[in-house]
Amino acid sequence: MSRRARRVFTKEEKADAVGLVRRSGLSIAQIARDLDIGENSLRSWVKQADIDEGRGPEGELTTTEREELRRLRRENRHLQMERDFLRKTAAYFAKDTTTHTK
Repeated sequence: MSRRARRVFTKEEKADAVGLVRRSGLSIAQIARDLDIGENSLRSWVKQADIDEGRGPEGELTTTEREELRRLRRENRHLQMERDFLRKTAAYFAKDTTTHTK
């Protein structure tokens, strides 16, 4: 059995699917089958929509907060790489000047 290629859904498609779950009264499993979406994906979209609307568990991150956290982590990795590069460069030039000044 071959695996289906990973699909990417827009925010609008996800919102439409979540709205269908809320309006239709059908189970998430049934709607997932009807829309040819993974049940776990649809379930997580509904859960995240609840969190974004303030109806989720306490302490869960909204979509905006998740995006900001992802951005900050990426920026942090970049800054750490720059810091490490500058540290190595400074050590190289410090070593180079001490060997030439003697």
